[in-house]
This record gives sequence, structure tokens and C-alpha cells, in this order.
Amino acid sequence: MTALSESYERLEEAIAAACRRAGRERGEVELMAVSKTHPAATLAEAEALGLRLFGENRVQEFAGKAQAIEGLRRRGTDPARVHLIGHLQSNKALRAVELFDGIDSLDSLRLAERLSEAAGKCSKRLPVLVEVKLSTEETKAGLDPASAEAAELLERLPDLKHLEVCGLMTIAPLGVTEDETRACFGSLRGWRDRWAATYPRLRFDVLSMGMSGDFQLAIEEGATRIRVGSALFGARGMV
Repeated sequence: MTALSESYERLEEAIAAACRRAGRERGEVELMAVSKTHPAATLAEAEALGLRLFGENRVQEFAGKAQAIEGLRRRGTDPARVHLIGHLQSNKALRAVELFDGIDSLDSLRLAERLSEAAGKCSKRLPVLVEVKLSTEETKAGLDPASAEAAELLERLPDLKHLEVCGLMTIAPLGVTEDETRACFGSLRGWRDRWAATYPRLRFDVLSMGMSGDFQLAIEEGATRIRVGSALFGARGMV
């Protein structure tokens, strides 16, 4: 058994335990393997273990390894999918649409318009998540959910025909108490419920929240997708 397979087994046990505590089925929670900073060979090894959804942080970094895993993403059945989870500048929208199977960090109307235009040029409908900022940390990206900008984005999204809105994403603040982390995840769930009622033309099935240090809390608070890197792959590598 390899180090990665052992980590994956431990991770699955922890996910299953969190689901049991929350009274949920394991199948309700999708695992995204955050493969940023790790080489294509590591991603391929993870795929061979059964992982199918991967998260990358930067357009340029993934461009350097995309060709090496092209075959895994082009299989007719059960292909691997790679989503961008890092901040995306609107001027890189076309390249991102060409490279990724989804964008999980949509945080402005301008970016949404650029992504929809680029997806149209690529003849694809692009899955996206709206990134919501629920932390006061300046380094965190995302929309203030109570802002006019968020309301404008959500009003306009149904008209951007080349985007498929699938839900919301957030990152909990670092170095806070468990109660504060839970409150962050609970807040995202609350905004999902509110927006689902206010914007019935949009889907909010995905709640992407929780990473290596807090995914169990996220599962208990309703996450449908968790993003795990170091707990699976170990310390970040260099591409």
C-alpha cells in the first residue's frame, strides 16, 4: 500500500465518521482532491485509486500538467474532472474555460460575463460556483453576500446562458474557534436557503466548504463538497 492510498483510506474513514455523526449518507458528500502544487503523476495516482474530482489553484500551473492527464479526462465513462478553485482574473477567463471543467471561484459580474462569453466560444456550458466571503480576512476572496454586487450578480446569472450555476463556495477563517468555524459554514447554508427562494431560476445544490483542517465540521454543517489537499497528499509539493 502506498502512502497516498493509506492517506485516502484514513480520509475516507474520517469522512464516513463525520457523516454518521451528522445523520447523513456518505454519498451526500463529494470529495474534491486539491492537487495544486503536486505533479501530474500524483494526480494520476489519485485517479487510479478512484478519485475523480480535482481542484487546482492557478491557471498557469495547471496548464503545465493538463496534457499529461488528458486521457483521464477524455474517457467516455467516469472521466476525471478538474475545477479551478483559486481566484481568477477576468483577463484569464478564456484560458481557464479551455483548461478546466468548472470554475468554483466566481466572484463578480464582470468575471461571469467573461466566462460566459469564453464558454460560448468554446461551445460548452461551464459549471460554476459563486464564492462567498464570510471572513473578515483581507486575503480571502469572494463576494460579500449582503452587498449590492452579490444581488446584481445573482439577478444576471440566469441570463448568462453558457454558465451553469451549481451552488456556493466559501473558505472559513483560519485560527478561529470551532464555534466560529461552524458559524461560517452555517452562514453559507443560510445564504443558500435564502437565495434558493429568492432566485428560483438558479440552482444551489452544491455547498463547497471545508478543507483538510475543518472538513468534518463542514460535513456536520451541511457541506455537499469538501476540498482536501494536505490530508490526502501530504505537504505541498513543487510542480
